[in-house]
Amino acid sequence: MPTADTVPRKKWWKIQWYSDDDTPEERKLIVKLDMIVVPYAVLSYWVKYIDQANLNNAYVGGMKEELGFQGNELVELQTMYTVGAVVGMVPFMFLFTYVPMYWTIPAMDILWGLFTLLQYRGQTFGEMAAYRFMVGFFEAAFFPAMHYVFGSWYRGHEIARRGGIFYTGLNLGTLTAGLIAAGATRRLEGVHGMAGWRWMYIICAIITIPVGILGYFLLPGTVDQPNRWVLNDHDIKVAKARLERGGHVTRGKFKLGHIKKIFLSPQFWTVVLVDVLFWNAGIHKSTGSFLLWIKSLGRYTSAEVNEMGTIAPALGILYNIVACFLSDLVLGPAWAITFSSLWNVTGLIILVIWDAPESAKWFAFATMYWSNALSSVLHGWVNTILRDSPEQRSFTLVMITIIAQSSTAWTPLLTFPTVESPRYPKGFSFCLGCAISLIIATHILDVYIKRKEKAKLTHLEDDHSQEGSYGDASPGEVASGKAATANVATAVNTSEESIARR
Repeated sequence: MPTADTVPRKKWWKIQWYSDDDTPEERKLIVKLDMIVVPYAVLSYWVKYIDQANLNNAYVGGMKEELGFQGNELVELQTMYTVGAVVGMVPFMFLFTYVPMYWTIPAMDILWGLFTLLQYRGQTFGEMAAYRFMVGFFEAAFFPAMHYVFGSWYRGHEIARRGGIFYTGLNLGTLTAGLIAAGATRRLEGVHGMAGWRWMYIICAIITIPVGILGYFLLPGTVDQPNRWVLNDHDIKVAKARLERGGHVTRGKFKLGHIKKIFLSPQFWTVVLVDVLFWNAGIHKSTGSFLLWIKSLGRYTSAEVNEMGTIAPALGILYNIVACFLSDLVLGPAWAITFSSLWNVTGLIILVIWDAPESAKWFAFATMYWSNALSSVLHGWVNTILRDSPEQRSFTLVMITIIAQSSTAWTPLLTFPTVESPRYPKGFSFCLGCAISLIIATHILDVYIKRKEKAKLTHLEDDHSQEGSYGDASPGEVASGKAATANVATAVNTSEESIARR
């Protein structure tokens, strides 16, 4: 049965960038989008994660000693960032379908860059906590916003690959933050009377703010609110026809009345469960556990600790590409998530046991970015599931992130207290339980979605037999987006909402 997340290709093993039914005109558009959307997404996510991850690098690079941090103040600063990120998503959730994305995303980028800069002058825990809150606030909606943009231009089976390349920005950001911190410690320590970690924040801001400005000229926005600096009327017309042929709805405004419908849907809460488990199965990588373990070995300088800490995110780049291409081209979302999670489970088992050779621990920490590799697979899947409703798609992408990320505001405080580093007996066990539960919840969601798609197809078959409105096209062709006219006219919308309106 054709569904939105299958790949419309003749051979599943034939690796190709386009779908078999893409016209030459559509392929030109895809190339154009790939050349502007994906590189900007990677670049902006790169600077986002430089600014998010640099706290851990500053902590092991001298900030702890200079500011006199004690006890669990590192994890408390991490929590302030998370609280800011959760609070910040609430206003942005209502803006997605009203304010053009090519204004919203760059503005967020510039503002979090300014608060990143201010951290160089921090003198107390309270001051740093306030800056971290504001960085989190303005970074809040970036990830769901970019996935909303992807879902506005690409069809379901195309999103994970682009999202996977986009997600390499996370790994590059974490990696770069470590290298910047190491370089600042070595070369800028004491320059103009400032510590190296303070220079690190200045450098990060200098990188971030120009990227935000660049977004006004590169980000295409969405199909219904496009950036006409980037795309012309013909591009937009082709994009709309292509999406509608695949059952996507390209227009819609979020209304408060949608909230009740979404919250009463079992599908929404299943997606929430999967996302909560995803976020918590990988919190060991964001708590600085790898850096703190390397530091505990006692044989590396601060600069060397930051340099060696880049090993895991560097490997994560490969993990992202593998997982996302497997999802689009071979396995589908559910099994790609399972594949990534099994690698994460393997590493976590070693960390839970702990009494293992040092080489085994290096391997275990090297696998922790498999927990991130499934992110674009999951969020691309959500885009596909809700392809029929832009307003529900925007709300769901933000809301599941709010709920999932808010859980990580308190779970690290309970499971990864800084005083238990680097062993973290509760923390690694908690992540392991979440990773195993994630696999189970993913397949529950997969079964639910397949049943819903089957019900849609059955309804279409009934309509076809009663109305004969699709000519010679089979219901399967309608569901897969192939029952389109030669000039890529709009096909039937197979969405749940569309069916309900008939």
